[in-house]
Amino acid sequence: MPGLLGKKIGMTSVFSAEGKNIPCTVLEAGPCVVTQVKTVESDGYNSVQIAYGEKKEKSTSAAMKGHFKKANTTPKRNLVEVDGLSDKKIGDEVNVEIFTEGAWVDVTGLSKGKGFQGVVKRHGFAGVGDATHGQHNRLRAPGSIGAGSDPSRVFKGTRMAGQMGNTKTTIQNLKVMKVYPNENLIVVKGSVPGAKGSVILISN
Repeated sequence: MPGLLGKKIGMTSVFSAEGKNIPCTVLEAGPCVVTQVKTVESDGYNSVQIAYGEKKEKSTSAAMKGHFKKANTTPKRNLVEVDGLSDKKIGDEVNVEIFTEGAWVDVTGLSKGKGFQGVVKRHGFAGVGDATHGQHNRLRAPGSIGAGSDPSRVFKGTRMAGQMGNTKTTIQNLKVMKVYPNENLIVVKGSVPGAKGSVILISN
């Protein structure tokens, strides 16, 4: 499926034809540069590598400098392989015009990191009970996590406290409400993962 790298700008809202106020997210989509074209003959599969986001030359390895030089472009920060752009050649620019209003897209990004969280916030537990009978510090406790004698261990996957967020997340079937080719912006219905300014992959 064709895709484009970009970044999350922030949220806004638009009015539908029926007058409903629809929450939307503004995304910067591209422009991206094609830095490599993979084929079945040379690589065993068909794919196109696109690059997005400027990177300082001093922070780029010599090998990657040569890689970007072949595409006749400056060093880029983010690289990803996408399908559906087989008509593109190395050095071509891919921009927001591959998306149309009314289309449906998937957006992949890194969700906001919440740090180490307890079971109430992480899994929606209700806690042990009311603050009665001396339970002054048990309101948000996880409670029992299994029997002692049998199986004498904690099963893998048991919902417990731990790292929350900061994971690769994909939101599917977001409707494209607006496309602004001159600003490389699209507006999609609903929310997308990540903080403002974070890099996302838009695919359809």
